[in-house]
Amino acid sequence: MKEPCVYILASKSYGTLYIGVTSNLIGRLTQHRDGSLPGFTNRYGVRMLVRFEMCEWMEQAILREKQLKRWRRQWKINLIESENPGWIDLAVGLGLPPLPVAERCDGC
Repeated sequence: MKEPCVYILASKSYGTLYIGVTSNLIGRLTQHRDGSLPGFTNRYGVRMLVRFEMCEWMEQAILREKQLKRWRRQWKINLIESENPGWIDLAVGLGLPPLPVAERCDGC
């Protein structure tokens, strides 16, 4: 069953952000976390799920992704903090294991 979703990943609190869209959030998160998706998220260690929105149709998810990508960085931060002020990794609540400490804090 496909569940269209737009999601925001972060490298750490207030770190590098990535906005993506998928029809299988758990599957896509697993790919980001295990490094099997080459590119931006792998290069910058962006693996922590900080926000997601489920959509009824994939077209809605794609439009929302494009809208969020046009937003200023501070607007994106405000959106994240409106529902996740502690920047916790929401993937754990979806059943994925916690990220290793070194990956959560981006070298802190």
